[in-house]
Amino acid sequence: SLLSGGERSLTALAYLFAVFRSRPSPFYVMDEVEAALDDMNLSRFLGLVAEFRNDAQLVIVSHQKRTMEAADCLYGVSMQPGGSSRVVSEKVSS
Repeated sequence: SLLSGGERSLTALAYLFAVFRSRPSPFYVMDEVEAALDDMNLSRFLGLVAEFRNDAQLVIVSHQKRTMEAADCLYGVSMQPGGSSRVVSEKVSS
């Protein structure tokens, strides 16, 4: 492909947010969509997230610290001894 991973992600995100604007939903789920973005494009993505959060709930799976810092609430899943999972949640203070 002639596009980098970040360029492919940015193209896909532009398409997704265009669809979200034309066909609004009460919530959106995204899984690590911003992983390949550089700092400038991550800022643009977070700007769009800020716009959409006024009218919808967004569930975003992420390992990016800046994305987590923009959240209202964080959920984490950790593996416990014996193979079971533990879910923890934390409200983020503004």
